[in-house]
Formats: sequence, structure tokens, C-alpha cells
Amino acid sequence: MKTKKTHLHLPFNLNQKWLLPLIGCSVFTLFLLLIVTLSPSNTSQTSDLPTWQQKLTDSNQSLGFPKLPRFAYLISGTKDDGQQLLRVLKAVYHPLNYYLLHLDLEASSIERFELAKFVKLDPVFRYFDNVRVIGKANLVTYKGPTMIASTLHAISILLKMGKEWDWFINLSASDYPLMSQDDLLHVFSYLPRDLNFLEHTSNIGWKEYQRAKPIIIDPGLYHSKKSGVFWAKEKRSVPASFKLFAGSAWVVLTRSFLEFCVWGWDNLPRTLLMYYTNFLSSPEGYFHSVICNSKDYQNTTVNHDMHYILWDNPPKQHPISLTLQHFGAMVESGTPFARKFARDDPVLEKIDREILMRSSGRITPGGWCLGSSYLGGDTCTVYGNPAIIKPSVNSKRLERLIVKLLDPENFRSKQCK
Repeated sequence: MKTKKTHLHLPFNLNQKWLLPLIGCSVFTLFLLLIVTLSPSNTSQTSDLPTWQQKLTDSNQSLGFPKLPRFAYLISGTKDDGQQLLRVLKAVYHPLNYYLLHLDLEASSIERFELAKFVKLDPVFRYFDNVRVIGKANLVTYKGPTMIASTLHAISILLKMGKEWDWFINLSASDYPLMSQDDLLHVFSYLPRDLNFLEHTSNIGWKEYQRAKPIIIDPGLYHSKKSGVFWAKEKRSVPASFKLFAGSAWVVLTRSFLEFCVWGWDNLPRTLLMYYTNFLSSPEGYFHSVICNSKDYQNTTVNHDMHYILWDNPPKQHPISLTLQHFGAMVESGTPFARKFARDDPVLEKIDREILMRSSGRITPGGWCLGSSYLGGDTCTVYGNPAIIKPSVNSKRLERLIVKLLDPENFRSKQCK
């Protein structure tokens, strides 16, 4: 019995010349689609922001490491500081942190607009959405209380920007980092979250007669144009209801303490703010006096401002401008920041090249940067998990400094004394 052959009728001829290239192209396209879909790396086009945010609490702890902290930065400047402000921002940038930029009212609206436009258009800043520019600038009078008012304003914005940051750090356009954020995050991840770093002393010496007893009025509180402070003829006595402390204006303060300063569940922060309204150089005393007169926070202080600063002997109004001759001492100090630097001084290029591994105009690379550096490529154009960090040898220097500061012989004996 013969079987009947069946024929499959196709709507096209297999011998047609165009068919095989079409099938090959389709297979190749499907292969590429699978690669893109299954690829584990995140890029600026394919990353999912909620995904990396969810990983922040899991990745390090699952590997046995402590949870990484998050910093909230205020970077401030004045007229013609826009470009230097951006340089500092890129040098200290990390996706985990929050950044607030402030050009005071002396800067032109055009300069402020250009700064905001750059932040808005930068693909990294736009993607991680953690950089803001204060649009309605504050008038800041040098040595006047408007300096502390501007800082408290910035802290309030940062408290609203992010609910999970641990420490506030204030920098100016003349500051610069001496290590990467990966180094700083690594070391601070092992520290108690209630430590406040600020240089302070109650032995105010000459400042009692030149800062505490004189009464000044800051015209920036009621004028829209910048000018110097006014001096009253009368003097006032040193307060009896609280003790005055003074120190550096540069601080690393906890979120908890700053919430106390802003919300003030007792009246101490407001009372001291009223007192420092007529105090010369209030940023050198306000936070110091609040923290050391508060029973809740006076035992949380570490007597260091985390800055490398050189002064003349006797000290003048401003610190010495740091140059190439100070490079070695700066690095060996283990401090994460230094000041002050003249704009575009060659030492900044040396810090970028040898410490931060940062190319001109680019963000300091970290463990979250997954791009290729081949032919000078920017590694931070491809993003990974921000919770992955790669600390360098610089973290060991900071670690030695912290261990020294927290040594029992140094720590308690220098708290609010």
C-alpha cells in the first residue's frame, strides 16, 4: 500500500535570495535583545532608581559590613565662585549623599542661573536627583549673624530633601577634599551615628573682649545690599545662664543634633540664636555653645573640625592659603578636607591627580562607577550600585586620626572643656 505524500505549502519560496539575510538579521536582533535584557549592570539608560535604593540597606550588611552612612553637604560661595563651587561639588560627589549649593545674594542672578542649569542638565546629578541649588539666595554679611541664619536655612532644606542622612558637612568654594567619598563613607560606617565633630573650647581668651562683649548689628538682617556690620558703643557682660564656647566654623554634625537646633524641643537653641544675633562671627560659637550647654548632646562631641588649616603665629584674620609646599603635610594629616585654597591653585590639580584620581571636569570616581577608562573614558558615565565602595590607602590615614581622637585619654578630656 502506497503512502500518500503530503506537501506543506509555504507562502514564500525558500530559494528566494532575500529570505536568508532576513532570518539572520532577526536572529542577531533577538540575541542583542536578550543581552540587554539579561545584563546585570546598570547604565544611565537602563538603571531603575527604586532598585538601587532598595539595595542600600541590604548589600553591605549581607556581606557582613556595617550600613553605610549618608552625608548632607552645604557648599556655599559668593560672587564669581560658581565654577569653583562646581569643582568642589564634583570632587565630593557620591550618589548616596545630598548636596545643597548656595551662591549668596552678592553673586549675580545670571551666575546662579548658570549653576542651576548645569546641575539640572548633568546626567549623573539628574539621574540620582540629590543636588539642589538655592534659588532665592540669602544675603550673607561677613562676620555677621546672617552667616548662621543662612546655614540654618540650608539645614532645614536638607532635612526636607532627605530623611535618612546621618551627618551634615559645611564647605565653601575655597575648601577641597583630601580623600574620596568612598574613603570617608568607609571609615564613618564604623562610627557611632551620634558623634559630632567640631573644634571647641570654653577658654575663649581674647574673644571675650573682641567677640562676646561688643554688640554688633548686621545690616543684612534688614537691607538687601551687602555691607559691613555696625558696632554699638555699649558693651555687654558675659552671660550667666549659659557658658560660651568658641571654635572653628567648619563642622560635621549629626542629623539628631541639627533637628534639635531647628525644631528645639527646649528653648536653648532659640535663646542662643537670639544672643548670637549681636555676636561677631557667630558661626564660630553658635553650634559650639548649643551643643556644650545641652545635657543631651554635650557628651557626643569630638574636638576636631575634620579640616587641615594652617594659621600664622599669632593668627591673622584668615588662614594661610595652601599651596604645593603643603601637599605632603595635608595628606599625612588624615583629615578629609582642607582650606583655604586660592582659585585654580596648582595644588588642586595635584590633589585631583594623585589623591582623588579625578580627571579635569569630572566626578571623583568610586565603586559605583562602572564605565571604562579606556582611551581616557569617564568611568562614571555607567552607574552601578552606590552601596558598593572602594576605599583607598587614604582611608587608613583617616582611620588613624579617628582612633587618636577617640582614644580615652583624648576623647572625654576634650569634650566641652
